[in-house]
Amino acid sequence: MAKQDLKYLRNIGIMAHIDAGKTTTSERILYYTGKTHKIGEVHEGAATMDWMEQEQERGITITSAATTTFWNYPTDASGEPTDETKQYKINLIDTPGHVDFTVEVERSLRVLDGAVALFCAVSGVEPQSETVWRQADKYKVPRICFVNKMDRAGADFFKAVAEIKDKLGANPVPLQIPIGAEDTFKGVVDLLTGKAIVWDDATQGKAYHEIPVPEDLVETVAEWRQKLVESVAEYDDALLEKFFDDPDSITREEMMVVIRQAVIDMKFSPVMCGSAFKNKGVQSMLDGVMAYLPSPLDMPPIIGTNPDTHEEEVREPNTEAPFAALAFKIATDPFVGRLCFFRCYSGVLEAGSYVYNNRTEKKERISRLMQMHSNKQNPIDRLEAGDIGAGVGFKDIKTGDTLTDEKHKLVLESMSFPEPVIGYAIEPKTQADVDKMGMAIAKLVEEDPTLTVNTDPETGQTILRGMGELHLEIIIDRMRREFKVEINQGAPQVAYKEILTKKVEHRETYKKQTGGRGKFGDIVFELGPKETEPEKPGFEFENGIVGGVIPREFIAPIQKGFEEAMKNGPLAGFPLDSMKVRLFHGSFHDVDSDALSFELAARGGFREAARQAGPKILEPIMAVEVVCPDEYTGPVTGDLNRRRGLMKGMDTKAGAQLIKADVPLSELFGYVTDLRTISSGRASASLTFSHYEQVPNNLAEGIVAKAKGHAVR
Repeated sequence: MAKQDLKYLRNIGIMAHIDAGKTTTSERILYYTGKTHKIGEVHEGAATMDWMEQEQERGITITSAATTTFWNYPTDASGEPTDETKQYKINLIDTPGHVDFTVEVERSLRVLDGAVALFCAVSGVEPQSETVWRQADKYKVPRICFVNKMDRAGADFFKAVAEIKDKLGANPVPLQIPIGAEDTFKGVVDLLTGKAIVWDDATQGKAYHEIPVPEDLVETVAEWRQKLVESVAEYDDALLEKFFDDPDSITREEMMVVIRQAVIDMKFSPVMCGSAFKNKGVQSMLDGVMAYLPSPLDMPPIIGTNPDTHEEEVREPNTEAPFAALAFKIATDPFVGRLCFFRCYSGVLEAGSYVYNNRTEKKERISRLMQMHSNKQNPIDRLEAGDIGAGVGFKDIKTGDTLTDEKHKLVLESMSFPEPVIGYAIEPKTQADVDKMGMAIAKLVEEDPTLTVNTDPETGQTILRGMGELHLEIIIDRMRREFKVEINQGAPQVAYKEILTKKVEHRETYKKQTGGRGKFGDIVFELGPKETEPEKPGFEFENGIVGGVIPREFIAPIQKGFEEAMKNGPLAGFPLDSMKVRLFHGSFHDVDSDALSFELAARGGFREAARQAGPKILEPIMAVEVVCPDEYTGPVTGDLNRRRGLMKGMDTKAGAQLIKADVPLSELFGYVTDLRTISSGRASASLTFSHYEQVPNNLAEGIVAKAKGHAVR
């Protein structure tokens, strides 16, 4: 295999709110790049990238699918190559839009160089669009915008551009103006060339014709062309001088070079438009990906930490550098077993060679390397710097692990995952299902870092926790179908937490004498709410011991005792979100004191002191956005108020009302079904986790009684 030129490689993802058309757009990309010969439609359940049965049934994306394809750029009007054409390689990841699967977007963005942010021309910027935009900002991913669904009733390109600016705080710069909208949408005017383009339906949009700019658009085109030239000139001093001398002397090529630099610098996001479903606009958006989004060479080299020296080290994206890669997704495939997707940042990995996992500090042999095409794999011999692929043969690997060669160790920054907010108690239906359930859960938890499983120590129940009702519904559905496990599930449980509200001082002495050597540990401490960054969860420990009244080797076990004790709060056994402990006095016995005695003293001390420290219960609050027709605003807001909702405001959007409220998760079970009933099926809602808040006292008593009731039974 010839060494690939990284200049012609694009690692991109498609990110957006649910129903903006991500998968449809991905299907068109596969069709135009020759990867598929028939367009798969989401609404027919035949999309290539939505390969899971659940995805095809529900018409939503659940896991991010990866594929590799090629695109010739630039080409002539009939889509044929010219002398200047180069073949670009695209590693494409289609991510989910549903907020319950936000982890899939998070980990994909961590390893991508660029993204296409899709917006629906009718709905504009939606709540989940804001979430994915923030995630892309967090990982500094340059992006171009594509306003999709221009053929739908109510499509408004300029309104969508205004919302990108106002709601996302971005700097959108249109490169195209649509010709027509809704039923009359037929093409675009390219502001760089001033030419109008109409796609040819006979070739399913593979070829296009140039037509004169429609008369009713001449003024609009001139106005937006002026704005484009100004935005580009502002970014580049040389062009700014030219702009003041003679704006018309700036060439398309000069502008494209500067737009590319500005996109990579994240100074602005070019906006293009089209209708993926009607085969219009995806082709020029693909050209935009090649023209403006970065190759691995345009991105800063990856920085990691050497685990031996703790110094920062830089790895350049070339094949001569030592091998370094980041595992960003684990998937179980029925034919090849466990697959690990990783992004290779530097060096080369040959199939059959060994890699070093910096988390487990062990060597692993990768038996085979694959290039992915949705859920099918094509074996490859080697994976080079800048590329994305999958490996088979790992014994122990997790999302976020850094793989390197053994002589050049490095730990790359991993990913942060949100905590689960909802749980179900589950149990196997028959004895035969017991072992199968254990295996299924182990595999699913390995694939999905936002899924956790624990056993309730008092009831012995297995509690499966996740990001939302849909998330857990699909996990349980997968257990039935993929792993053939039949299970019973309990009612949904909210992931409550506890918090301390005041400081208390306490002395705890742990003493045991049972003949021979005894146990002794004595500590005096102050326990209370966290002081530094109280809004952030965590444990703050201050060692105020002076004069060696407690030897130094016992301090760490005391700290460990408190940390372990935080897992069971004093009120109802929910974990403590944050706490501060200041240890300032105590005593020890020369013979009887040991690490375990002090750890047990800390645990016992926590149990006694936490009860007096004003413990309160916290509950997860969801940010709810409901879009509904005017006539249903009263019933919808009334229903949200009944659910202890705190109204945040109302807007008008596309002729409907947009209602925003913060509502406790415990009041939202089955909300989407109830909302359909209230609004005769005409309202839609999106629920995103917002924050934790104290539960009102009258309700807290009921929660405590219920939790203790479970324990007593």
